[in-house]
Amino acid sequence: IVHEILRLNEDPNVQGLALDLPESLYSSKVLNAVKPEKDVDGLSDVNLGRLVRGDACDCLVPPTACAVMELLKDLSGKTVLLVGAGGAAGAALTCVLQREGAATLSCPWDAPQLQNKLLHADVVVVGSRKPDDVPVSWIKPGTAIISCSHGLLSEEHNYGQQNNHAAENTVGSLAIAMRMQNMVKNTERWIRSQQYRKWDLRCLKLQPLSPVPSDIEISRAQSPKAVDVLAKEIGLLTDEIEIYGQTKAKVRLSLLERLKDQPDGKYVLVAGITPTPLGEGKSTVTIGLVQALTAHLNINSFACLRQPSQGPTFGVKGGAAGGGYAQVIPMEEFNLHLTGDIHAITAANNLLAAAIDARILHENTQSDKALYNRLVPVVNGMRGFSAIQLARLRRLGINKTDPGTLTEDEISKFVRLNIDPSTITWQRVVDTNDRFLRKITVGQANTEKGFVRQAQFDIAVASEIMAILALTTSLQDMKERLGKMVVANDKKGEPVTAEDLGVTGALAVLMKDAIKPTLMQTLEGTPVFVHAGPFANIAHGNSSVLADKIALKLVGEKGFVVTEAGFGADIGMEKFFNIKCRASGLVPSVVVLVATVRALKMHGGGPNVTAGAPLKKEYTEENLQLVADGCCNLQKQIQITQLFGVPVVVALNVFKTDSPAEVDLVCKIAKQSGAFDAVPCNHWSAGGRGAVKLAQAVEKAANQKNSFKYLYSLELPIVEKIRLIAQKVYGAQDIELSPAAQSQVDRYTRQGFGNLPICMAKTHLSLSHQPERKGVPTGFILPISDVRASIGAGFIYPLVGTMSTMPGLPTRPCFYDIDLDPVTEEVKGLF
Repeated sequence: IVHEILRLNEDPNVQGLALDLPESLYSSKVLNAVKPEKDVDGLSDVNLGRLVRGDACDCLVPPTACAVMELLKDLSGKTVLLVGAGGAAGAALTCVLQREGAATLSCPWDAPQLQNKLLHADVVVVGSRKPDDVPVSWIKPGTAIISCSHGLLSEEHNYGQQNNHAAENTVGSLAIAMRMQNMVKNTERWIRSQQYRKWDLRCLKLQPLSPVPSDIEISRAQSPKAVDVLAKEIGLLTDEIEIYGQTKAKVRLSLLERLKDQPDGKYVLVAGITPTPLGEGKSTVTIGLVQALTAHLNINSFACLRQPSQGPTFGVKGGAAGGGYAQVIPMEEFNLHLTGDIHAITAANNLLAAAIDARILHENTQSDKALYNRLVPVVNGMRGFSAIQLARLRRLGINKTDPGTLTEDEISKFVRLNIDPSTITWQRVVDTNDRFLRKITVGQANTEKGFVRQAQFDIAVASEIMAILALTTSLQDMKERLGKMVVANDKKGEPVTAEDLGVTGALAVLMKDAIKPTLMQTLEGTPVFVHAGPFANIAHGNSSVLADKIALKLVGEKGFVVTEAGFGADIGMEKFFNIKCRASGLVPSVVVLVATVRALKMHGGGPNVTAGAPLKKEYTEENLQLVADGCCNLQKQIQITQLFGVPVVVALNVFKTDSPAEVDLVCKIAKQSGAFDAVPCNHWSAGGRGAVKLAQAVEKAANQKNSFKYLYSLELPIVEKIRLIAQKVYGAQDIELSPAAQSQVDRYTRQGFGNLPICMAKTHLSLSHQPERKGVPTGFILPISDVRASIGAGFIYPLVGTMSTMPGLPTRPCFYDIDLDPVTEEVKGLF
């Protein structure tokens, strides 16, 4: 019985459970197995506790107790005797009777003083069948007798002779009616729970220290809320989350269906100017902004961030949880493994890579007949096609379902993909910076029968599956995108897809949990979604569409969802608008453009900035001329934002070496250049309080007229779309395609992929293709060395120069400082 109750507890189509069992089975174990929110009998300990406490809106009164109260009126000062009414039902009866002013007594049928108690009772409530040795004459004339012996479906009672002096009632049918009323109430309560609910968020207090401690010390000093508490505070239902430990939870996509009629909140993108190699703090601004909005201005907000790769975490860059007093906690959970999404992508990617090489080997070493017998084997005397094989037959124009009816020519078409090994674009991946995997040879074992080819490993986040995860809108959409991934061409030049290899369903199975965004929190207890982390060069560098969509529903119409685009606005923001917004259909309300005095000085002609090396004095001393000269890059990025018709607020990330005059100068130039506002921010050292002015500016900007538009039409030829981006965004004079790039453009156009958006793979350290050219370069010709495609993700990506997809480790990687305390299990050295 308990097993069946637990099964029904988890069934989303069951809103209430009522138990009709033999008396002996109404144990505490059985009654408490029912979820309190589904307990229409109101007999679980949780419901009884709420009843006793007087929480009428949170509990259901047991039907028998309701029925008794319907029959009894004006109980004030009367004595009610409960006979044979014990357990949960007796406790509930006692509670509701006393609440109406009755004095209650309770005893079993074999109590020594039963006769005396019956003679003095004004009302007798009978909870179980009367033994024959208790005469009706013990009950004084005029006493009301209520029978609620167990078994709601029966109205039989056993009092021997009719007592003409006492009024007898049985609650059977009335209790059934009360139970039905409880079912209605429970369903109404369930319907209310499915609707959007106001947040009841308890923010966490910050006590910033000076000087600011290390990121991991700050993270560890704060005690995060349990993630199920956070989920309840922001209106998530218990069956909409899957908890991973104490501080992380996956959120199910069913929420989108539940809140489909809820208006979206405001949508804010955080982008940046062309950065130094140190980065300018977009993640920190994103987190500081939501902490300010929610913890200090009481406005619902959600941050949506990318999941970091472990390559940089153990390499040179470190983690990506933000920093100082504006970060996601716990940072070690954020930066290490999270909920396993990148591992799922690695497994799916490498399964497909293995399928490609295995298929080439088997086709090279077997006849058509042997291949067919193995691809469509006889099982239990029957031979049948799988669903994905039937789909392949239809694509080949073979409308047959019986394996025995295919002709030799049809069998040959079906079993042979004829992959051209020289055209394979699908690489294996691993989530580690490993420069020695940039070029490898596979197939050297004797068992591979001489099939040797050169290949490479990419870092896991460079996989097209990661880009698909970030752009997909549903499980069905993800499955279709996975099937469309082009992995190579056949020997006739036609594309070969994951669907052709028969692996689509298996990939979807590996990715079924990864598609759900992960819920975490900031230092001030505000909600964060961490989901997907595609490369920002060969992919679009934004967190997932699904995280944004779910967050926009949860914050409510007046709330804000803040997400971040990788690299500078010329790359990450442009791709966000032209690729991500096309996939999602969402329209951004505001762009927050992050700048630093440090980066502006570099663009003004300051010396090179190198990661790991001390900053030159030009960056630590006031130099207004250098700042003014470098604001040309800020002005250009504002102009790029205006191409898309979205208001822009400049957030100046303030460092302790910045002078007040430098800060004022940047804000003045930004406003003169068309920014809605420009605000200095101190969230790194002060938490959300240091970004309150930014939050207020963003709130005002979100109410401005928005005339969002895409930069180009998808119907334009591939080359024209590339040219538009190069000229209007980067400021190039023109583009120049290599013969190889032009050949690929022609091939993709012929294969029907010409109407996809463009994802430029270019250095992020300059508006041009040359990293050393700072400020606003002009008059350059943008060279396109190659053009590739991620058909499943849905974009063409031209390569501007060479683009590494596998980082290497430096001489002194971060892992030298990372350690584990074997006693406390605390992680040390992450940043």
